[in-house]
Amino acid sequence: MKKRHLWYFTLLSIIFVLCIYYVTIPNDLLATIPDNDSDSEVVSTIKEANSLVALRVNLQEERQEQMEVLQKEMTSNKSNQEKNNAYEKLKYLNEVQSREEDSELKIKDKLGLDCFVKIENNNINCVCISDNHNESLANQVMRLLQENYDYRQNITVKFQKS
Repeated sequence: MKKRHLWYFTLLSIIFVLCIYYVTIPNDLLATIPDNDSDSEVVSTIKEANSLVALRVNLQEERQEQMEVLQKEMTSNKSNQEKNNAYEKLKYLNEVQSREEDSELKIKDKLGLDCFVKIENNNINCVCISDNHNESLANQVMRLLQENYDYRQNITVKFQKS
């Protein structure tokens, strides 16, 4: 009981000190605080193509919805088998997401191309931003993507101009 009283007394004294501080603060100090609501414009530069960003956002939203559904299944009153299946699907989605990110970084490092990679089962779709659209570049991208897998994947490479 004494600990509870001590706790309340401590909180009350902190509140009291803060009240005194705000009451005694000079008004001219408050007037020097800059107003963040001013009409100043912020200019930002976008390094990646808007289409790649849009593709990534769409995929991320889609995956987020899938993950939320699977997490609800895991916390529901379903059987252990259904919960295990939901967990395995979550684990698979995380693995796919990390493979996509690794593939994008690999293509960026080795070929210098900004790209978007989407993996669905045995299908890999890759959208690359490049002014140079030729078969040899597409083959290089396909080989880089296939290196990560032991079995054959259906790889599609599309180019967009920057």
